[in-house]
Amino acid sequence: MINDHWLLIIPPRWDLWNIHPSVAAGLVLLGGLYVYLGGLTSARRHVASFFGALVVLFLALNGPLHNLSDKYLFSAHMAQHLLLTLVFPPLLLYGTPASIVRVFLRVGWVMSLARVITRPLAAAILFTAPITIWHAPALYEAALRNHNLHIVQHLIFLTTAVVMWWPVLSPVPELPRIPHLLQMLYLFLLGIPMSITGALITLSSSVLYPVYASAPRVWNLSPIEDQQIGGLLMWVLGGLMLWIVMTVIWFRYSVWDQRGNAEGGVPVEAYSNDQ
Repeated sequence: MINDHWLLIIPPRWDLWNIHPSVAAGLVLLGGLYVYLGGLTSARRHVASFFGALVVLFLALNGPLHNLSDKYLFSAHMAQHLLLTLVFPPLLLYGTPASIVRVFLRVGWVMSLARVITRPLAAAILFTAPITIWHAPALYEAALRNHNLHIVQHLIFLTTAVVMWWPVLSPVPELPRIPHLLQMLYLFLLGIPMSITGALITLSSSVLYPVYASAPRVWNLSPIEDQQIGGLLMWVLGGLMLWIVMTVIWFRYSVWDQRGNAEGGVPVEAYSNDQ
């Protein structure tokens, strides 16, 4: 008979589809609020974007990817973080109509706080600082070993990432988007700290996170190979994702520029639920 102690330390199979109640509850709450506050009356592409964000969140925090990231592979954890910070937030913001956001902005202190933290410099710092600090080996290991702390880490990443994307994809003119050229510069500068952190992880000659060194091996990846792949995901793939967004912004800017209304047309087009 297996001792209970071993049941606590042997990780589950990584390919199991276990659904975490806290994640399911959060998804139901987000989706329920969206429906209750009239989100389904938005254009189809917005509704699809919002529920696409919920699907991304579900896949990132449940099932094989979550199991791999928690108990087996550092690289899977990096893939999870990219989904949480660079895929979920833009889908969420693009899919959320101004009418829903304004429900929360009617609370005085929320609007006052939002006016400060959604400015580009503040938003960039709020996003970059936690991402960098949480990848310090001591904090990273602590989050992996303490489930409640890990939940806090993910909530911080999700919240600060939504704030980070706000100057580019704000749904409301009261907290406006910045001009297109500044959006590109903003995203370019944001990619620098992430690239540096990813490069330092990739080029490290030693395993930075011991919990992964002692984890069961998957796909015959050694701990240092796994760490290098994870660093490359942050360094290269994370940067590439930002460059793709910058390219889209450039083409949108170019189209508007040809119409002679590059910046003046942005507020109307950007905040219309029919776009």
